[in-house]
Amino acid sequence: MITSRKKLMRLTDAILAATIITIIMSFGLINDFDSKFSDQFYQSVGVKSQDIIVIGIDNVTLSKIGPKNSIRRRDVAKAIRNLNNNDPNARPAVIGIDMVFTGENPNDPEGDRELVEVAAQYNNVVVGAESDSDKNVDDISNDDPFAVWNESELFIPPFQALNEVVECGHINAPDDPDGVARHELLFVNVTELGRLYLFSRVIYEKYCSYKGIEINKPPETDNNGIFYLPFTAKSYSVKNNFWDLLEGNIDPEVYRNKIVLIGPYAPGLQDAMPTALDRSQLMYGVDIHANMIQAFQKGFFPSEVKEIYQLVILFILSFAAELFFRNGKIKQMTIIWLSICIGWIIFCKINYSIGNIFHVLWIPFSVSFLFVGAISTNYMLASSEKEQIKSTFGHYVDPVVMDQLLENGTDSLNLGGKLCNIAVLFVDIRGFTTMSEKLPPETVVEILNRYLTLTAECIRRNHGTLDKFVGDCTMAFWNAPLPQKNAVHLACNAAMDMITGSEKLGAEIMERYNYKISFGIGVHWGSAVVGNIGTSFRMDYTAIGDTVNTAARLEANAPGGKILISNAVVDILGSSADVTSLGEDIKLKGKAKNFEIFILNSLKDVEVNEN
Repeated sequence: MITSRKKLMRLTDAILAATIITIIMSFGLINDFDSKFSDQFYQSVGVKSQDIIVIGIDNVTLSKIGPKNSIRRRDVAKAIRNLNNNDPNARPAVIGIDMVFTGENPNDPEGDRELVEVAAQYNNVVVGAESDSDKNVDDISNDDPFAVWNESELFIPPFQALNEVVECGHINAPDDPDGVARHELLFVNVTELGRLYLFSRVIYEKYCSYKGIEINKPPETDNNGIFYLPFTAKSYSVKNNFWDLLEGNIDPEVYRNKIVLIGPYAPGLQDAMPTALDRSQLMYGVDIHANMIQAFQKGFFPSEVKEIYQLVILFILSFAAELFFRNGKIKQMTIIWLSICIGWIIFCKINYSIGNIFHVLWIPFSVSFLFVGAISTNYMLASSEKEQIKSTFGHYVDPVVMDQLLENGTDSLNLGGKLCNIAVLFVDIRGFTTMSEKLPPETVVEILNRYLTLTAECIRRNHGTLDKFVGDCTMAFWNAPLPQKNAVHLACNAAMDMITGSEKLGAEIMERYNYKISFGIGVHWGSAVVGNIGTSFRMDYTAIGDTVNTAARLEANAPGGKILISNAVVDILGSSADVTSLGEDIKLKGKAKNFEIFILNSLKDVEVNEN
């Protein structure tokens, strides 16, 4: 019944702990920390594609032609013309302009015309476009930071003439809650067109058509078009900048049959952000597009496993860990803790390689939290158990036995007992009653304490369990609460020590008070029920049964200065003991006539092992 109750309590505790952990994680309380670690864990610099180059509008360019709003459309037209005309045999496959050309420029209509003409002439230009979304996450009623992209938005295309001769793709960027770029939009839902695809996706498909290669499938997304972007490189920039391109200073071999991306490449242009590849260094938007194009080339797009599934896994592992930690040894707990944490990290890495993204820190954090909690709880319980053991056994168990109990712990502190073989010793003071009637009470108590101290010291010195004092009688036993080799020898050694000690003490009492007192001792070996007997608020660790009664009967019949032992004790002592048989002349109460009794005269020194 007790065992079943303990099991039920362990299951309940494990369920409660796993539930609390799961709820905590579902609220995203460690998601920021988890995201930082996961970015470093999943994202790593690789070999960048040689098919993609970036020509940046950098600070040098701006110093030559002026700030961003001074980058005339005629300059862009000139850049496109130079890329296509410097060497007709070394033209780019696709030119991507990471800029938005909305509305005609009334101050430079000639520039508009040149841009339209050159784009129409070479048919390898893709420009940026936007959807007009003035919503933000706060406008959405659920907890999905990307829910805004589920809805259709107005389309802001390039000015009409340019829109008719070029392909365009959106350059909108989704906002991760922590401001780090790790997701992108395959498409945006626009009112006029339905889906407007990503600038980099349009470039990639145009490049595949130019090269005559098969187009990889786009990543699978929900209606919001969001997908996880595996980055490859921090920069795709060549050493030449936009000004070099305008001046015709770039070797055509640099961009022959490649994808050329042109876009802002200076901090002041406000087109840079931290990415999952490197939070400490901002990446320009045009490089993010380059990473997306390479991702489309690889065709590998891992996706986050739905959070409900991750929460279920978290609950199961937390439940199992807490169930094991509840009663585990520190070494075993440590092995399990490390195994789960390291195993989970390996599991995450393997799953990422096949396209599944898990929260890397959810499981290690949760299991570590439970591990630390279990160690703290087990420490407190162990301290409490030691105090309970000391309280229960400290006054009557040999210190060696006590140390073993404290080291190993015990389940025997509950009410109840177990049947085991023990050596039982009873010792009583002969002549004490007569003396106590004549001497003052204070003197009687002093003498009694000296005799009981003697018996207790002999019992402890021989690794016995001091059961109780009953008046001037002492009871002790061996082989419990822990098994002992040579338990009978230890009990008889204690008895012989008592006889020897009582002779000196008796002589002192005789000299001072003129009273002769001595010990009568009985020792028996047999089975008895040993355990805590009593009630939950008052119990004694003791032994009960016929073996105990027989030992008491032997002591009651022992003359002063003599040790009576049973045939069972003699059989175990063997040749190490000098005994005298009293035959069956002494009748023990409750015993048959054939119960033979012996006097233990002496005991040879033998090697005894109390454990």
